[in-house]
Parts: sequence; C-alpha cells; structure tokens
Amino acid sequence: MGWADLLAAPEHRTLPWLGGRDVYGAGRRWTVAGKLPPEVGWHRFEMSGGKRTRWVEVDFQDPDFEQGRETVRGYLVGDRMIPDSAAVETDVHAVFAQTEQVFMVEPGLDRFSRALAARNGDGQLIFVRQEFPEGSELEVMEAWQDRKDSVDDIPGVTPALELAFLWLTWQRMLTDERAEAARLEAERQAEEVARLQAREKLARDRRAAVRDGARRRELLERDFDAAARAALAVSGAELLDSRLDYNANRIVKFRFNRRRFECVVHPKTLRIVEAGICLVDHRSGVRGDDRFTLESLPAVIAEAMRTGVLHIFRHA
Repeated sequence: MGWADLLAAPEHRTLPWLGGRDVYGAGRRWTVAGKLPPEVGWHRFEMSGGKRTRWVEVDFQDPDFEQGRETVRGYLVGDRMIPDSAAVETDVHAVFAQTEQVFMVEPGLDRFSRALAARNGDGQLIFVRQEFPEGSELEVMEAWQDRKDSVDDIPGVTPALELAFLWLTWQRMLTDERAEAARLEAERQAEEVARLQAREKLARDRRAAVRDGARRRELLERDFDAAARAALAVSGAELLDSRLDYNANRIVKFRFNRRRFECVVHPKTLRIVEAGICLVDHRSGVRGDDRFTLESLPAVIAEAMRTGVLHIFRHA
C-alpha cells in the first residue's frame, strides 16, 4: 500500500442525525450525500475527505460525544431540559421559557430524572446519559404521587427540581381536566344519540364528498390497524404498532419525517384523545388534542417541527 492509498482511506464517525442533509462533528459540518438514515438517532457515516459524507448504518451512541462540547445538566420533563441554572417561577410560561428541547432522549426514564446533554454543532442539545440523583428526588416523586401542591416541606430541593415538580403537576392538572371534560362529553353524546340517528342519512350524503374517510371509519369495525394505517398514509406517516389502553382507547405508534411518535386515539372515530405532543394554548390553557384526527395529526407535527415548538410528551 502506497502513500496515495493511505490518503484516500475513508474515515468513519458516529454522529447524531436529527434530520436534513447536515451532520455535525466537533467544530465541523458535513453534507450527507445519497441515502439518508431511516430515522433520527445515532448513525455511522463515512468521510472520504472534503465536506461530504455518506450514511453507512445505524450505530450506538458515541461514548466520547460530550468531550470538547458545551454540556448542560438538569431535569428532564418529557424531552425538555430544566437546567440546574433555572430560577423558580410559578408561571408556567416562564417555566417553559427556561427549558430547552433535548433530542434522542433515552426511552423509559422515570420522572424527575437528572440527565446530561451536550451541545451539537448546530446548537441542539443531544442526550448523553442519565445522571445520579442529588438526594431529594425520591421525596419529590412521592410528593407528586400524593398530589401535594408544593415541595416546600422537603429539604434540599433545588430550583430546577422544584420547577420539574411544578411542571409535572401542571401537566397532570390538564390531564384531569381533560378526563372530566371527556366524561361530560360522553354524557352529552349519549343524549344526542337519537337525534344523530335521525340525521344519519343526511350525514351520509354529505360524507359522499370524502368517501375515502368514510371507508376508513367503516373499516374500523373490522380491522383497526388497517384503518389506522390508511389514515396515517394520508399525511405520509407509517403505522408501527397499536394496542389497547386501560380506557379502551388505542395507543398508536407511528413514524413521520423519520421520527417516532405515539398518540392515543378513539377506536371508533380515529379522533385524537391524547396527541403525545403539546397542543396547549399557553395563553388560555386550553388543550387542542381532540380537534384533530389520526389523518391530520402528522400535519400538526410537521408545522410544530417547522416553527421549532415541538414538545413531545409521549416517547415511542
């Protein structure tokens, strides 16, 4: 082997890929030529020189990724990091303003988990690892499980941990309100059954303009997965799995824009029960989950990605 062969030998690097044509190393950026990775995550790339690279395969996380990079420690709430530098705020809008999205969060982390994230070359935070607790997390977890209003009686609670408690308490409050609203809505629907049956013929004529949607709803009676797969395909999403939850709704996992998502849908209508992403109007506190169906949810996700406000509650 001569010196020319050595210069031409390709180099392989494991890097995080968040979508698009660019990947980043420490202080460098490459453009991915050819086939893109199948979904967001850690991937091996081949560098042959210059600013172009080629995707090779899915890989494991680079254990040295944090070296030479800015790191942030704090508490994870979903895919948002509450940094240790955060200040206690009672206004949820001020809490959200102090958080930052973390990409590629390890699934299955418990509430009030501490984590370390490192800054990627494009400025995004990449999950590196779970950190050891600082001492009060278990007591704060018990306070949250007991539905306490505050953690003022627990010694050693840091501002970041208190913010995580307040945010999770707020999320649960919204969930409880949604459950109560669903109960009231069920009662209202029961009262309207007779009137709806009388209007069925007219509704059937109106649905003629959206015949495919009607066929998907009819298919629900025989094969939920087939109907869900067809509904997601409207927006270019791919069904991965579905299962029943404890409320007889369906938990649907799907892939969209090379990322995995999870939502809860009504098994008879495909209407969204829980979107798995934040659809709360932070001014009014009103959730918008049930305004969408399995057909329209991916478009909402695409808009959230485009505007940089995507906040995932449920991790697939």
